[in-house]
Amino acid sequence: MAIKTIIEPFRIKAVEPIRMTTRSEREEKIRAAAYNVFLLQAEDVLIDLLTDSGTGAMSSHQWAALMRGDESYAGSPSYYRFEESVKRCFPFEHIIPTHQGRAAERILFSVTCEPGQIVPNNTHFDTTRANIEYRGAEALDLPCPESADTSERHPFKGNMDAGALEALLDREGPDKVPLVMLTITNNSGGGQPVSMENVRAVSAICRRHGVPLYIDACRFAENAYFIKLREPEYGDRSVAEIARELMSHADGCTMSAKKDGLGNIGGFLATNDGDLARQEKDLLILTEGYPTYGGLAGRDLEAIAVGLEEVVQEDYLQYRIASTDYLGRHISAEGVPIVQPPGGHAIYIDAAAFLPHVEPLAYPGIALAVELYREAGIRGVEIGSVMFGHREAESGEERPAEKELLRLAIPRRVYTQSHIDYVVEAFIEVWRRREAIRGYRIAYESPFLRHFTARFEPVEE
Repeated sequence: MAIKTIIEPFRIKAVEPIRMTTRSEREEKIRAAAYNVFLLQAEDVLIDLLTDSGTGAMSSHQWAALMRGDESYAGSPSYYRFEESVKRCFPFEHIIPTHQGRAAERILFSVTCEPGQIVPNNTHFDTTRANIEYRGAEALDLPCPESADTSERHPFKGNMDAGALEALLDREGPDKVPLVMLTITNNSGGGQPVSMENVRAVSAICRRHGVPLYIDACRFAENAYFIKLREPEYGDRSVAEIARELMSHADGCTMSAKKDGLGNIGGFLATNDGDLARQEKDLLILTEGYPTYGGLAGRDLEAIAVGLEEVVQEDYLQYRIASTDYLGRHISAEGVPIVQPPGGHAIYIDAAAFLPHVEPLAYPGIALAVELYREAGIRGVEIGSVMFGHREAESGEERPAEKELLRLAIPRRVYTQSHIDYVVEAFIEVWRRREAIRGYRIAYESPFLRHFTARFEPVEE
């Protein structure tokens, strides 16, 4: 009989101690942080599930590659090894390194977007939306209808609504829509994958209307692995082959290599448009650096080059998806409402269903994040009305987001099975006394990306 247990496909060579805390200490720390988990000091967090961005553990091969890092200002061999590695899965002509994904977004939208234009996406994440809106354009979400029901187990709930995109482009045309974005996997939509069928359909619509398609490729390997598992025609294809085909339907991409690049910093912008690449490199030099380092040290380029080779290995991806699924299955078995099916990099708790007595503008996602930290020192992040709500320009009235979620993002190759079991146990404890949890109000907010620095206070009884 074949062994069914899926183990971590690595051994631990170095360990980082975790400082244990008491509940009374955590009460003090979260109060001092104005009930915003972003403002906590990391050493006061036991299990940090705030983000999977840049928080992964590098492999021994990546650490060895750091020593090859060449810090030449121009023409570093580290860049050319990085470029070669990128092009194995990303068949674009121009590869422009940046210090992280949001820098690639800023440069892309700076050269493509004008005020009053519209950039559609399956669902924009926070920095993508902010960079578009900073240019005076509209970031428009066109998620597939299946994504509206968090409990539905559709295999590709990250898809874009192709019909809605066609109608938009028929109505507005390329003058109003400078490009279309597709985020894989769909982070704001619950870490859900996008099917190859949907990518092909979106690409065909864009080509008919003369509008370029760009992919937010942060979690391209996880998405490719879901395609391998869930689209029968791809079952015998390698993840690298699937990723390459997926990217072939696009005109370019942005990438945060802090996710599926398995790096702690870095990213890139890619395009097949030579004229656009020249403009982008001019902006790169202005704020990031010369085009063969783009705000990164040579050693960072080397680490990403190795990470992009490791991330498409199927033993790693099988473990990665299984460990996330394990967390989702065990808390949902106790009744905790999550976005189904479990995504690739995170579990998303439906905070509105978890805390139905907390109104959207009392921020149930924040309330749940605070309570989870109090209970067990675990840090998650709200993806709801604090992150994606907005105020009407004229009235100043706040509009809630469509969903109130708490994301538990799992860093790559960092936590063991017992850490995840601890998270399961803690969440069940919070679930059992959910009716006693109360909401919060905003005491301070910045004009954009407010979730990073907002300060909260409890809603009085």
